[in-house]
Amino acid sequence: MQTVITFILLISVLVFIHELGHFIFAKRAGILVREFAIGFGPKLISWFKGETQYSIRILPLGGYVRMAGEDPEIVELKTGAPLVLDRDGEGRVIRIRTIPSRRKDSGSTGEWAREYEEVDDFPGTGLPKHLPAVAETVSGKLLEADLEEKLFILVEDEEGNEIRHRVHPQAVIQYDEKNIIQIAPLDRQFASKGILDRALTILAGPVFNFLLTIVLMAVVTLVVGLETKVSVEDIDPGTPAEKAGIKPGDIVRSVEGKEVKSLNDIRMPLQEAGGKPVSMVLERANQNYDITVKPVKKDGQFLIGIRMKQELRDATVSEAAVSGFKKTYELTGVMLQGISQLITGKVGLESLAGPVGIADITGQAAEAGWLPLVRLTALLSLNLGILNILPFPALDGGRLAFIAFEALRGKPIDPNKESLVHFVGFALLMMLMLLITYNDVVRVFFS
Repeated sequence: MQTVITFILLISVLVFIHELGHFIFAKRAGILVREFAIGFGPKLISWFKGETQYSIRILPLGGYVRMAGEDPEIVELKTGAPLVLDRDGEGRVIRIRTIPSRRKDSGSTGEWAREYEEVDDFPGTGLPKHLPAVAETVSGKLLEADLEEKLFILVEDEEGNEIRHRVHPQAVIQYDEKNIIQIAPLDRQFASKGILDRALTILAGPVFNFLLTIVLMAVVTLVVGLETKVSVEDIDPGTPAEKAGIKPGDIVRSVEGKEVKSLNDIRMPLQEAGGKPVSMVLERANQNYDITVKPVKKDGQFLIGIRMKQELRDATVSEAAVSGFKKTYELTGVMLQGISQLITGKVGLESLAGPVGIADITGQAAEAGWLPLVRLTALLSLNLGILNILPFPALDGGRLAFIAFEALRGKPIDPNKESLVHFVGFALLMMLMLLITYNDVVRVFFS
């Protein structure tokens, strides 16, 4: 249970940060954000604040920010349908109420309007608090409406007169007691915004994940200390390190010409060499000496047979911040290399972890203490950011690719075609997730 709770909290934090990036930049661009959701599936809890509904849903494996205009806006108001219109003191329609089907044949629209129960809460059957108060209520049959550009609604009243009403840009349509939707004028829709605003809104999600990684890595550095040098603690017999003459107590100064301060400064060049000879500079008794050592592959990694000791010192806040950027950059390189190896077939799908595998790793990290859990959160945040930036349909990177193509092409792409591509991409991702989850279950529970 502790593992499950920790996993849910960890994933929720990562998703919240990611979606917060989309949300902030959507608001900055003036886009109407209909919903900010953590999780998928049925709602557990939800509430409105301003124009946006905030919700926590039952499946804590993702989230989304639903923006007006990402998909074609659908307003279900049929010509000839009886409507009740609530207007503010300036005569603008602030709420359009449709008559439920069970009441269409019972009395006139005016009688229905007088019977309609008024409440103050939202959602429900009331108005959002950011809208003006209702000054008067009128009714009639719909003749024509434009709720995106000209913002008007034309109705025929009970005497047969045609009356044109102005519509408030934040007006809502109420279909029944629970189904309420705010209209989205063109200037509030995602698709109507400029290329830069749309690109920044999409890019902000992964960028916020990168920023979270930098902050968490900086926190780890503040707590643990700043890496200064790496010394050799022990040598495995018969390994390339022993044959090259490395001794316990030696200090590793550089690998392949690059200064060594952290364990990764040694590990990464060994993996990048792929079994080819690697040049190293070590220090013994205040004297540097050069060697060339050929790593050997063991358990999927290239090693030379040394156990290393990281030496640390206290870090200032500025040093920790720089370290956070540096470690994020280094880890990004490692993850991109892993993705390239996955694409080229050097590593298989069994090396990937899905929700079950991540939950298992999260449980182990939680048992080890809060610091390993913070490190794991940083790694998963970076992983989420990198994967989302890949130019694959249904991911943020895929949406950015369409925006970039639009910029080069000079005109928008057919929204229906783009939606189809993203739908296919999403289906493929779900199939991949099922396969990875199956591998996780086998590895965690049956291996």
